[in-house]
Amino acid sequence: MKGSPGGAASALPADWERGAFVGRLRTNAGPSPVLLVGGILHDMTAVVPTVSHLVERGDFSGAGGTPLGRFDPEAHQLLSPVDLQCVKACGVTFAVSAIERVIEERARGDWSAAAAIRERLEDRMGGSIRSVVPGSAEAAALKAALIEDGLWSQYLEVAIGPDAEVFTKAPVLATMGPDAEIGIRSDSSWNNPEPEIALLVDSRGKAVGATLGNDVNLRDFEGRSALLLGKAKDNNASCSLGPLVRLFDDTFTIDDVRRAEVSLTIRGEDGYLLEGASNMAEISRDPLELVRQTLSEHQYPDGFVLFLGTLFAPVQDRDEPGRGFTHKIGDTVAIASERLGTLANRVVTSRDAASWETGIAALIANLGGRGLLGATK
Repeated sequence: MKGSPGGAASALPADWERGAFVGRLRTNAGPSPVLLVGGILHDMTAVVPTVSHLVERGDFSGAGGTPLGRFDPEAHQLLSPVDLQCVKACGVTFAVSAIERVIEERARGDWSAAAAIRERLEDRMGGSIRSVVPGSAEAAALKAALIEDGLWSQYLEVAIGPDAEVFTKAPVLATMGPDAEIGIRSDSSWNNPEPEIALLVDSRGKAVGATLGNDVNLRDFEGRSALLLGKAKDNNASCSLGPLVRLFDDTFTIDDVRRAEVSLTIRGEDGYLLEGASNMAEISRDPLELVRQTLSEHQYPDGFVLFLGTLFAPVQDRDEPGRGFTHKIGDTVAIASERLGTLANRVVTSRDAASWETGIAALIANLGGRGLLGATK
């Protein structure tokens, strides 16, 4: 694939032969749902046409599928591991993330004003926002104090208030997979990756597994107005997932998600290097509470994938002092976690990324042409 960081970079975790994984494989016939069980890859199109159907069926043994042999990341080209699922995301689920969102809002998308605002907020709040329980009496008291100081923000409301921020990140079938190019708007001058864990949830609200994701973010657009969230978050190629969804079983549970560390490495063609990490133990709301709030008054008949948010907020200067971080074309972003592997992508503009052409109608046409739209087994 043009611009690919290389199949070896988007590796599965060290214990991948012990775990069970679900995802999608690019084949000559079209996208195919696959299971990776005991190190063997199974094409499941003889059983179900999509990953969504496979998850709803609930059988992850590989029975009835076509064995493709031992998984080879160089020979088997993985796509984003989800298809018909809605792509949802939670924002401001970590304390540092909340502070940075307030800075964006106060700076109105102007990076040059960020440093002074950051210093004032950190001096006023100290460690209090890190320890407060969202929706608690202590959170209400902190809110009152910040309002009195003129520092309250809609971002702090979703950080420590009773309701989580949940938004739609991308259209169905629009997510990118491992080694694909990811896009930022060509008119953005302040942006960053957001390395996250995302849960795969079935139509009944059961979290069945987890994967890595990049919730690409435009700080200048969202900072100008929260009403520009759609433009800040949903652009061509602005969301990646993968390499596969690791299914919950006796080798990997929701507790592994709760204590996971997610690392980020950005390498620029100019020699720039940035490294950071996000510790899920510091999340303000439990992952399953975020699932519950997503489902509170909405149904997802094909299931959904839910980004859980990130602790990582890049403030390291890249060029001139005080400017902080922003992407340059050609950056390679690698997101990794010990139990989930590595998701690597190369940054281009959304205009230059591959056009999104395989929507729902195109997928249905492809599946119909392959005779896969009959009753599932």
